[in-house]
Amino acid sequence: MNPTDVLITGIGVVSSLGLGADAHWQALTRREPMPALDLERFSPYIVHPLPEIDWSTQIPKRGDQRQMETWQRLGTYTAGLALEDAGIKDDEALCASMDMIIAAGGGERDVAVDQAILDASLTRNDNDVLLNEKLTTELRPTLFLAQLSNLLAGNISIVHKVTGSSRTFMGEDGAGVSAIETAAARIRSGQSAHLLVGAAFQTEHPDMLLAYELGGYLQREKWSPVWQRNKDLGGGVITGSGAAFLVLESREHAEKRGRTPYAAIGPVASGRARRKDTDLQKDLAAMLAPLQQDVRPVLAISGASGAHAPTAAERAALESAGAVVRGFNTLTGHLKEAQFPFAVALAALAVRHGQAYPAFDPSSEKPFESAPKAALATAIGYDCFEGMGLIVEA
Repeated sequence: MNPTDVLITGIGVVSSLGLGADAHWQALTRREPMPALDLERFSPYIVHPLPEIDWSTQIPKRGDQRQMETWQRLGTYTAGLALEDAGIKDDEALCASMDMIIAAGGGERDVAVDQAILDASLTRNDNDVLLNEKLTTELRPTLFLAQLSNLLAGNISIVHKVTGSSRTFMGEDGAGVSAIETAAARIRSGQSAHLLVGAAFQTEHPDMLLAYELGGYLQREKWSPVWQRNKDLGGGVITGSGAAFLVLESREHAEKRGRTPYAAIGPVASGRARRKDTDLQKDLAAMLAPLQQDVRPVLAISGASGAHAPTAAERAALESAGAVVRGFNTLTGHLKEAQFPFAVALAALAVRHGQAYPAFDPSSEKPFESAPKAALATAIGYDCFEGMGLIVEA
């Protein structure tokens, strides 16, 4: 054991399955876990929606809630769950010295303003004048401020008083991988003693779905488990709203506080394969090799997106290495920036409880009978960026 081992001492997770680590453990270990789906609002696309949330339990001031978009409220709320779970939330000194690393996208667009501009452009030819008019009447400066990716970190600092150093990564799945990888590296190097890391994604907004569909990635009309997405129905990705935050501490820091960790973060690997020019399965196998342990089989908590080619490559690489796979996208949808932090959280819960999740898709996933001593967390981006991390007993 090393004093700079990276321990997970707090978990905050939110998805369509519920609120918090315990709710997710209960939902995911049922004999037949079932997804929560919204098939109507964005038809022909399917989403996994947020559950009912009382924001005031983690964001007590109404003024703070009003000035945040949903993804910022979601992230700030979930960060509060993680801090509470770690026993840090009410300790002002620990929060003040706590570092923070966030994975975030841009904010939510004002759909009504976008639609008004498009409608007006159909009846006018003076687009330059039209845009100037809208800039002075509709596109207020605060609208643009709301798009800043580092506002999530700012709101967490304001609400939860986490005021150490702060970093925000952008880049969809890859941002979540980089956030975890960097957070773990900071603790191992002694640069941070305790750190909050995570991400939030709110898919229930037309512009969020548009970004996927412009690339032809979304599945249409019917829901199916992540390993059974049909090319006839589109690109294979079904999205979900959710967030995952972790409190990470050095072993020395956690032991001084008397905290019992969920698990430890072992090696984390990341890559950005040139997918058009290389064999992604071979690249993933090479990434996986240094993370493998002698124990077989290995439980793999897969963040596979459902996008056909990368999902097939990931499954082949994992199964070739003897892993028993659990694709949580089946039950939560694709969580974009939060995908890898969510995978790490679920892996840590399995290691802490000494119990594997039942098959989320019994027709495609094998049983795992033994108590997992370690679990592999993955996030292979639907378009680019790949990440894996080994979560082990603390």
